[in-house]
Amino acid sequence: MTGSFGFIHEKLEIKILILFVMRHLREPASFSVLTELVMCDDGISYFDFAESVADLVKTEHLMLVDNKYSLTQKGVKNGKTTESSLPYSVRVKAEEGTSSYRAAQIRNALIKTSHVTNPEGGCSVMLSLSDGIGEIVSLQLYAVNEKHARGLENGFRKNAEGVYNSLLGAILS
Repeated sequence: MTGSFGFIHEKLEIKILILFVMRHLREPASFSVLTELVMCDDGISYFDFAESVADLVKTEHLMLVDNKYSLTQKGVKNGKTTESSLPYSVRVKAEEGTSSYRAAQIRNALIKTSHVTNPEGGCSVMLSLSDGIGEIVSLQLYAVNEKHARGLENGFRKNAEGVYNSLLGAILS
């Protein structure tokens, strides 16, 4: 593909980058997550990327289970062997992307939200935040309807740490 900017142009390079990203994720990833993390170089075309993913599944470097891709032992071995051939700047971009993604996944795992509809009307909304060892705050709030309940859940997910700090500040002041 001549005329494209970026360092990665060949399918083999794209496959090596996919294996590199998957090794750094350390957990299964959906196609959309893989796309977002691998398309970090302007030389990669989406169609070549999609074909490369399919090829890696066919050659048993990747395994597709429940719409999530994971590395096989063959993928780990070949990825380790070939990743040094990736341009340094591409490896750095890919590492930054996977680090950010993993941090977001860890944070999301520490935040739990749910709601149930009450027989008398409204919803009970349960919100909790963990520090990875145990639950550090748990709240149960009343919402007038499902839309309000989802709004409380979304707001807590976006700002759980801020809610916790504000709650502590209010209690301790």
